[in-house]
Amino acid sequence: MLIRILSYACLLLLLACNNNTEQEVTTTAYEKMTVKYPATATVDHTDDYHGTAIADPFRWLEVDTAQEVEAWVKEQNSVTFGYLENIPFRKKIEDRLTELFNYPRLSSPFRAGDYYFFYKNDGLQNQAVIYFQKGLEGKPEVFIDPNTWSESGTTAINLVGFSEDDRYVAFTVADAGSDWRKIKVMEVATKKELDDELEWVKFSGAGWSGNGFFYSRYPAPKAGEELSGNNQYHSVYYHELGTPQAQDKLVFRDDKNPNNYHYGGVSEDGNYFVMYDAPGTDGFATYYKDLKKDGDFVALFPGYKNKSSIVHNIGTKMLVLTDIDAPKYRLVEVDINKPGKENWKEIIPESDHLLQSVSSGGGYLFANYLENATDRYYQMAYDGSNKKAIELPGTGSAGGLGGDEDDTVLFYTFTSFTYPPTIFKYNVKDGTSEPFYRAELKFNPEDYVETQVFYPSKDGTKISMFLVHKKGLKMDGSNPTYLYGYGGFNVSLTPSFSASRLVLLENGGVFAMANLRGGGEYGEEWHQGGMLDKKQNVFDDFIAGAEYLISEGYTSKEKLAIAGGSNGGLLVGACMTQRPDLFAVAFPAVGVMDMLRYHKFTVGKGWIPEYGSSDDPAQFKNLLSYSPLHNLKEGVAYPATMVTTADHDDRVVPAHSFKFAAQLQKSHQGENPVLIRIATDAGHGAGKPISKIIEEQADQWSFFFYNTDAPVIYIEG
Repeated sequence: MLIRILSYACLLLLLACNNNTEQEVTTTAYEKMTVKYPATATVDHTDDYHGTAIADPFRWLEVDTAQEVEAWVKEQNSVTFGYLENIPFRKKIEDRLTELFNYPRLSSPFRAGDYYFFYKNDGLQNQAVIYFQKGLEGKPEVFIDPNTWSESGTTAINLVGFSEDDRYVAFTVADAGSDWRKIKVMEVATKKELDDELEWVKFSGAGWSGNGFFYSRYPAPKAGEELSGNNQYHSVYYHELGTPQAQDKLVFRDDKNPNNYHYGGVSEDGNYFVMYDAPGTDGFATYYKDLKKDGDFVALFPGYKNKSSIVHNIGTKMLVLTDIDAPKYRLVEVDINKPGKENWKEIIPESDHLLQSVSSGGGYLFANYLENATDRYYQMAYDGSNKKAIELPGTGSAGGLGGDEDDTVLFYTFTSFTYPPTIFKYNVKDGTSEPFYRAELKFNPEDYVETQVFYPSKDGTKISMFLVHKKGLKMDGSNPTYLYGYGGFNVSLTPSFSASRLVLLENGGVFAMANLRGGGEYGEEWHQGGMLDKKQNVFDDFIAGAEYLISEGYTSKEKLAIAGGSNGGLLVGACMTQRPDLFAVAFPAVGVMDMLRYHKFTVGKGWIPEYGSSDDPAQFKNLLSYSPLHNLKEGVAYPATMVTTADHDDRVVPAHSFKFAAQLQKSHQGENPVLIRIATDAGHGAGKPISKIIEEQADQWSFFFYNTDAPVIYIEG
């Protein structure tokens, strides 16, 4: 495993089920509540974009720390929670979710020296506890319990890098969902926390070398701008144990490109620090620094057109996963002494399927392919020979199979929509797998069916979509249906299990997940087909998916909800403004809703390679054409909408949702509620406590069923 950056965030998918009995105690056609929205002040503010005047009457809502904004948040939440609390079955749904989430769940173990580490949640703990044990047969002990770090359960902790001798581990501490991290250090054997504490860290691991580690951080932000200010000069530092952060050595800073990200890690042999230089979330440059010499960084892959990541090294030979001349990716061997393209050796050639990742462990490579958005794994030698398939339990998603060269046992997790995540132990030498941990669930996957369909988008492109529902469900258009999508940033949506989703399925609902262009499911060309001036393709794909579900009898427009978060929140916002007639309910979560100003806040400028920028005249016109905030029209009846955001979201700042909700409430005409739910002491989603997750999911499903007149069956454990 080349990079000893261990961002072992818990892959603890939320799953559960109990023996249950059903009691249908509700009827449809609920008597709808009326909503009186708080008055939202407007200001006379207009921006000039290349000769086009754009009014921004809710600009004042961008100042998240202002007293008047805090008062507005309280007023909106008072209306929203007042509405949600009066939905007659909301408490029953919350009780059911609490039952579903209450079971033990683990992450795959990983080894560092003599110890194995894993994350475990006993059921309703707000944060997973980090355990360790000596060897595979040792007794598990608590290593770090994040739940003891805050009364509210909003502190999240992750291990991010072990020292070369595995004596120490660096870990990050994040509070209230913010992207800001502190890095601390602990001695493994004694669990003694050192005095070292590094602040203003974002998007960083800890790459150990000698008596310290490399990490990335920003300069300290101005007071009051911690959660909304423009982050610049993301730089690499070296911290030596036992010294204050003020003495950390600046390793790399790019004053000519202050908006770029710089991050990396140390090779497994300790000889190289590998750094990635990224102007945003797409292409990046790849550098290395020889740690045995006192020299500068060397550009192995300069420029930002492509994506080339170093997987492992054998001496001076780097194994590189790249999309150069391979939109579905390939693995090549590049000798840093003669790095010219003519000297590359192809290890894994490009194929018809996306080579999603390559990892190393136990002296082998593990190639992970996506075939129609489902995982396949193959083991092979470093030169690509002796390729053999790893038999997975079925069609779904798998992850893991990485470690050090001297590991003899690796672990991976497999899941699907109806297969709760199960951890498998993999014997590297003989290529056999055996179950290591299965959740003790009383859940019968035979009660449900998952299928994959393909439908044409507006331009005829075939789009894949997964569907999950009870067996024998009638396709008469009456089923409440929840259509989820993302479609951006080369992100792939693959099958996964969800405890929360069982509330939908138990009540005769259909879950649909579309693999839209802009995602990574089918390679770089698929990604590029939904970015920049082709972003409208993503919305067309999603709208076509909704039309397919209706035409095939899965649902009707009166029963259909659309949902997505972050870039997926943008997706929902764009689709509900373009086709308000097509959906009954919309859930835009932490969405990028102001496409003209998104790059003005925190790390938003990093999305310019994906979206474009309003600073460019041509890109401005394209962004304006679909920006959710700017395409709301007066007097239109929009779907029942619950916008969701959080006060500590410093990824997609809450101003996006604030302004969109204010404009939506002003423009909307009709009886459908258009609300905003603003979580406190929460961020973009990472590290959210289980208690908050249950509350949010109860609110979502209650709002959904209530506004689709869906019969709700109370399930009692």
